[in-house]
Amino acid sequence: MLYNLCFHGIGTPERPLEPGEADYWITPRTYADVLDLVVGRDDVRLSFDDGNRSDVAIGLPGLLERGLSAEFFVLAGRIDEPGSLSAADMRALAAAGMRIGSHGWDHVSWRDATDAGLEDELVAARRAIGEVVDRPVDTAACPLGLYDRRVLGALRRLGYTRVMTSDRAVARPDAWMQPRFSLRAGDDAAYVAELLRPPGRIPTWSANSRILAKSLR
Repeated sequence: MLYNLCFHGIGTPERPLEPGEADYWITPRTYADVLDLVVGRDDVRLSFDDGNRSDVAIGLPGLLERGLSAEFFVLAGRIDEPGSLSAADMRALAAAGMRIGSHGWDHVSWRDATDAGLEDELVAARRAIGEVVDRPVDTAACPLGLYDRRVLGALRRLGYTRVMTSDRAVARPDAWMQPRFSLRAGDDAAYVAELLRPPGRIPTWSANSRILAKSLR
């Protein structure tokens, strides 16, 4: 059993946020408390979505102080934009031993993308991110938690080795598709501690049924 925890933004945003995005920004105190909670737990994996500047300004130091690692899913279209990760930031993350994955080009639904749009999101973005960090990019995180059979099929054909979702369920460590729990503005360490208490806060049967329905859509 594996718990995937996902962070988005930490502290004060340095760019205008999209509608609803503020719901996924947490305080530095909450971030520190959650990291303290998961130190030494091999059943927890950490990741970051959206490529916010706080990933390197707050996220990375917190990880290094505790000997933790994480995977950072970057939006290629935001690289070097104000408030987002710069190319130098991404290289710093990679140099620190962090893994780098793709969150696509723009923060849009892959499920609703045209064929050309999906090519940009899954191929062009992957290439651009890989060129920045000078290493292969073979993992992806679905923006907005949206996917369907067409998206998953494209990801498999393109050779992505792992795909992260936002389905709020426990995962099998070796599964190709990995559901995650995204931290929200109102969450605290006590909530996360309860979440991580086996068998998990979300009933497995219900979560698996929901994931299967989305995969077959």
